[in-house]
Amino acid sequence: MVEVSRPVKWALRLLALGYVFLLVAWPVGLVVQHTFEDGLTNLADTFADPDIVNALKLTVMVAFWAVAINLVFGVTISVLLVRYEFPGKRVLSALIDVPLSVSPVVVGLALLLVYNGRDGWFGPTLEANGYQVVFDSPGMIMATCFVALPLVIREVVPVLQEIGDDQEQAARSLGAGARQTFLRITLPSIKWAVVYGVVLSTARSLGEFGAVKILSGNYTGRTQTATLVVEGKYQNFEQGTAYATSFLLAFVSIACLVVVAFLRPKKTH
Repeated sequence: MVEVSRPVKWALRLLALGYVFLLVAWPVGLVVQHTFEDGLTNLADTFADPDIVNALKLTVMVAFWAVAINLVFGVTISVLLVRYEFPGKRVLSALIDVPLSVSPVVVGLALLLVYNGRDGWFGPTLEANGYQVVFDSPGMIMATCFVALPLVIREVVPVLQEIGDDQEQAARSLGAGARQTFLRITLPSIKWAVVYGVVLSTARSLGEFGAVKILSGNYTGRTQTATLVVEGKYQNFEQGTAYATSFLLAFVSIACLVVVAFLRPKKTH
């Protein structure tokens, strides 16, 4: 291990703190400052606007279903990748990272081409049976699931690899079924990884913009989410409302991270 002098350590710490301050703390702090520069007026105006309230409710609904779906499939895929060997395993692992490398706008356009009701692959059939995906909540949930999927998996997979499968094999040798083994052995061992994955997925889902904008159509009062409200209000020179809405989104995400950080038990050595 290379020994680093004290001045170099302090320089590296200051560099890291300065980078985080300029990139994260300062911009977020400015949003908070502008939100409350007139007291609670901006927040009061935000909650008094029925279109914004509908957008906030829609955002929460889309995020809830996206996180719930990603929770089930994320944990399932994580167990599949770590505990089983099968052809195409590396391909599946690589595909999971696609949402992190592809622009959400591209994702939204791709889903639009597949599910639109005019000439999409599945859209006309679905709409003929009374199911509308594009320009409605199903398409928005689908897009949000896509962009947030890796966050649960990449939290759970390393923990599954670290704990190994000795306890699971012991439980099965004593007669426990797959369901009992998962609920009593595997899930308690990965619960905090799952919680962190859910929190990160929630934050990502609440802030999704590009893919949702394409698939929602941005119809005020019907398919407009909170992030789309921020764009619309800011472009219409209603910056106070835009700042207040941004503050609410950031507050919920940061509050989730803080609560989990306090609730998570400290490691004992």
